[in-house]
Amino acid sequence: MAAYDYDLFVIGGGSGGVRAARVAASLGKRVAIAEEYRYGGTCVIRGCVPKKLFVYASQFSEAFEDAEGYGWSVGETRFDWSKLMAAKDKEIERLEGIYQTNALKAGAEVITDRAVLEGPHAVRLIGADRHVTAETILIATGGRPNRHPAMPGAEHCITSEEAFHLKELPKRIAVLGGGYIAVEFANIFHGLGVDTTLVYRGKEILQGFDDDLRHELHEAMDRKGLQVHCCDTFERVDMRGDGTLAATMKSGEVLIVDQVMLAIGRNANTENLGCETAGVELDERGAVKVDEYSRTSAENIYAIGDVTHRVQLTPVAIHEAMCLIDTLYRGKPTSPDYDSIATAVFSQPELGVVGLTEQEACRRFAEIEIFKATFRPMKNTLTGREGRMIMKLVVDAATRRVLGAHVLGHDAGELAQILAIAVKAGLTKDQFDATMAVHPTAAEELVTMYQPSYRVKNGERV
Repeated sequence: MAAYDYDLFVIGGGSGGVRAARVAASLGKRVAIAEEYRYGGTCVIRGCVPKKLFVYASQFSEAFEDAEGYGWSVGETRFDWSKLMAAKDKEIERLEGIYQTNALKAGAEVITDRAVLEGPHAVRLIGADRHVTAETILIATGGRPNRHPAMPGAEHCITSEEAFHLKELPKRIAVLGGGYIAVEFANIFHGLGVDTTLVYRGKEILQGFDDDLRHELHEAMDRKGLQVHCCDTFERVDMRGDGTLAATMKSGEVLIVDQVMLAIGRNANTENLGCETAGVELDERGAVKVDEYSRTSAENIYAIGDVTHRVQLTPVAIHEAMCLIDTLYRGKPTSPDYDSIATAVFSQPELGVVGLTEQEACRRFAEIEIFKATFRPMKNTLTGREGRMIMKLVVDAATRRVLGAHVLGHDAGELAQILAIAVKAGLTKDQFDATMAVHPTAAEELVTMYQPSYRVKNGERV
């Protein structure tokens, strides 16, 4: 008789948790996975997937305008928020079913219930009031938006989660934050015709991204009429008699809007999870502490994904899951590789990046070369649109290795995925130069920038 009910019990049905459960079950392990809300997690249910659908919807307003430059007469257009929401909900429901089906087909037991830790090997299912044991437990509970409880009036505000379920599209909205979620939603709402204001306490939006791309995106948003206030924040939000909101900024300005959205970071879902009971240590922000193999302070309990506050991206959680499977069940202890992770910001225009920014490279390398092209994309030549595109390569002068690639413009996210292969492989600028261009494309600039725009030696331009 087995010592435990399961070989692996997974708490959390997001991308990382489902991947771990599915692959472990396919290897013949006795696996159960519990999710208290909906399978698919943040990405599928209330994150990347519905957000990208909203991005597509918001891009049509510019597409209709641009069509005239190419001879099309579009005529009167009208946007129906309820139709978008219904279509989005249908697609999310389809994807949720796939996540559950894949786990079931692999042989995992799929449970819809809240699971909490009761000890190093014990889990309690709250709804069923059922106690189970497992040789190994995996915490994959993800994260949730920071609701800024310290701010007066925070209860009147929405986060990205509520934005996916609004009954009607607001006429005016203020978004607090300057990270990728805030920037993406500000562009989404603006593209759908909402009077949008973005407020960020930092000096420039998208901290951590390359400065050239951050500045150009900010200017592009300004040109479109999307209001961006940096070096400011909200001190309070008050509900007015007519149902609108008054957001008082630190500068003293008051914004009268229909909705205020908070996008100021995310918290790990560890509250009332039983971590202390099971001997699982948390950091000062409530995230689960793990070692290089995703093991927690409890020897047989592991954690992956956003709940660990390592790199909060869906593909990273999936990668961590696969490394964990190798470590636990394939006899190949494997630690996740976080070097050169590509990412995209689905703003308008998009950002697609991989590797080091110019600023990071200056701190780590004695001398670097910067290759940069700023140009008006061909698509804009007949439309009159002012948007510019940026292609930028950061190169180690000593080895000629491409340390980072940064793109601002149409399909930047798609380009970042391809560029990630080159940067991950450690290709040199000479190999980029030896690659034949595809003409006419914007991406050909990446292989035709033969002379550096400038060099940086010991932190100083030369």
